[in-house]
Amino acid sequence: MSERESYRRPPRGHMASMMVDKPKSMKKAIRSLLSYAKQYLPVIVFVLVLAIAGAVLSILGPNYIKTLTNTIQEGVFSPNGINKARATHICVTLVVFYGCAMLFTYGQGFIMATITQKITKKMRADISTKINRMPLRYFDTTSYGDTLSRATNDVDLIEVTMNRSVGTLLGAIVQFFGAIIMMFYTNYILAFAAIGTSLIGFFAMGMIIKKSQKHFIRQQQQLGELNGKIEEIYSAHNIVKAYGTEAREEAQFAKLNAKLRVSNRNAQFMSGLMMPFMSFVGNLGFVVVAILGGAMVLSGKISFGVVIAFIIYVNLFNNPLTTFANSLSSLQSAAAASERVFTFLENEELPDEREKTLRLPSAKGDVIFDNVHFGYDPSREIMHGFSAHAYPGQKIAIVGPTGAGKTTIVNLLMRFYEPDSGKIYVDGVDISTLKRENIHDLFGMVLQDTWLFNGSIKENIRYSKENVSDEKIIEAAKAVGLHHFITTLPKGYDTVLDDSVNLSVGQKQLVTIARAIVEDAPLLILDEATSSVDTRTEVLIQQAMDRLTVGRTSFVIAHRLSTIKNADLILVLNEGDIVEQGTHAELLAKGGAYAELYNSQFN
Repeated sequence: MSERESYRRPPRGHMASMMVDKPKSMKKAIRSLLSYAKQYLPVIVFVLVLAIAGAVLSILGPNYIKTLTNTIQEGVFSPNGINKARATHICVTLVVFYGCAMLFTYGQGFIMATITQKITKKMRADISTKINRMPLRYFDTTSYGDTLSRATNDVDLIEVTMNRSVGTLLGAIVQFFGAIIMMFYTNYILAFAAIGTSLIGFFAMGMIIKKSQKHFIRQQQQLGELNGKIEEIYSAHNIVKAYGTEAREEAQFAKLNAKLRVSNRNAQFMSGLMMPFMSFVGNLGFVVVAILGGAMVLSGKISFGVVIAFIIYVNLFNNPLTTFANSLSSLQSAAAASERVFTFLENEELPDEREKTLRLPSAKGDVIFDNVHFGYDPSREIMHGFSAHAYPGQKIAIVGPTGAGKTTIVNLLMRFYEPDSGKIYVDGVDISTLKRENIHDLFGMVLQDTWLFNGSIKENIRYSKENVSDEKIIEAAKAVGLHHFITTLPKGYDTVLDDSVNLSVGQKQLVTIARAIVEDAPLLILDEATSSVDTRTEVLIQQAMDRLTVGRTSFVIAHRLSTIKNADLILVLNEGDIVEQGTHAELLAKGGAYAELYNSQFN
């Protein structure tokens, strides 16, 4: 998100009951994934054809092996010896069958890997786009780490599962039913014996799947919670150190980590039962076929080649059961991941504004708040009929105690949130009739929280403004007193801001102020831009801000009241209402709320 989009939001508790992901069923998650990949369905169908063809060729092989075994057996007891031509023909046929099966399997694997990469690439891109379309209300109640987990861990899990399981699973299904058909075609008595032992495996596998699904869902949820905690601790590492809460944070992390360990253990334990149990069932099938088949050979009911073929068919019958166990375990994890991804993608977005054609290419800066009512929670209104008028070129300071509604005014002005009632006008135009992008283009912003990206200083100052000359960038840096520092860096303005370049908080703030100067927007929002710098730098920045605000309507959220003495109008807020307004001198003379705030900072 851009600096504008990451503007400070109200505490998460305000919206705790409003924006919660609604869970979906596993079947719906799988259907959503299939629908999402519908443009690749023709290729996926081709992949499935290759998987089926490979499985069919593998199934036909044992029947030829039976014939080959019988040919050799007959030749051993025949005075004419083994029919070499017939044996050679069968061997060549087997080589062709198994060779083609190998190529088909490789082909479906290669194509499926390519498709999977395209699908997950699109999925990550859609998540990134979705983030920019989501209302800030969603992020008030969702940790950044959880959202990041959906874009990384969950998408990666879907990718791995689709790549490894889709073609393999269908091939296993074809092989499974093909083996059943061929077993009955070869000998129905041995077929009933082999299948009967495997029914135990089917029953057990169904019970395991039913029991393990909840553990896979919980596993993905708790992984998101853990990522959220890691992101929270890392982003506030200095605060944790300063307050000496390492032990408490470690304890909370250990608690989440332990919960994830238990969920992982339970999920892996339940899914891990499938492999050894199916292996036992498969070996039991071999024993049954060997004993019963040997007895039937001795009685002359079947040939020795039938037993050999049947042992291979039992293996072909049991291998899919093992594949089902592995694939269904992966599919359970992927279904849980898909549920989280598609629940996020299906969340309510900001209203579509493509039909809005009205546009303000620029603005004089006449801003009116007309009887605005608003609450982050509909049951708790925090602005009660707020009205104010900022004339073009005025510097409007907004002051008040914490929670008075200072940030809310800017959130509404930028349309990060919409008023419950009332209107906001810019140059006489209701901002609700303008596209959000148009509103954002009219404002330059300098926030208390700095934001820089991994790029050169020049790119950070230019940011979204295209075709800005180097001279203008240097001029902006000089205006905030940053030019000299930049020239001392090895590559000057082309120095890349990464872990190897250490900028102080104040220097980062200077870069964002230079960015606002380059933006050259007709309206400004300044959220205590000097709060992170020393006194001498504050004077330089204040001078730069005074030059920047000339001829522009500016809204200044002020905490240091000494910085807004020259404001044209000071709005004193308390609980969403304007309790006082006027100039610095007028408000001090009144001896009211503003005078109390001012004197508390200097006495």
